[in-house]
Amino acid sequence: MTQKQPAPRPLSDAALSDLLGKQQFGTFATVKRSGHPHLTTMLYSWDAESRTVRFSTTADRVKVKHLRREPRAALHVQGGDVWSFAVAEGDAEVSDVTTAPGDAVGQELLAMIPAGARPEDEGAFLRQLVDERRVVVRLRVDRLYGTALDIA
Repeated sequence: MTQKQPAPRPLSDAALSDLLGKQQFGTFATVKRSGHPHLTTMLYSWDAESRTVRFSTTADRVKVKHLRREPRAALHVQGGDVWSFAVAEGDAEVSDVTTAPGDAVGQELLAMIPAGARPEDEGAFLRQLVDERRVVVRLRVDRLYGTALDIA
């Protein structure tokens, strides 16, 4: 007699949001002109209240070009083990490029950094963001889904 394996169980919205909040890296998917996905590993910031995932990137990245043409995107995040995951889907928007140290985009980028990891010299950091032509990608999440597999 074979032992029945556990089935994946859907995670609640609260559990999915918690999973997104506990992780820092995920696989961000944008849509290429061909319709195929473009995948990249990204550091992100999750705001559960506004249901927004934020990414810092540079204006010249291919994902920015994809999002300006087609805003549909998704973020896949692995749970604390390989047996769980969350996916956040929605439309993404790309901010303007930060052009002056301390402008609104620069302040948003700075706010994405956890308090304990903030740079000692914020002025130098904000100038670096301008030099790198940084933007904020905001994924407005309208669908969360994911599962966990309870393996003992």
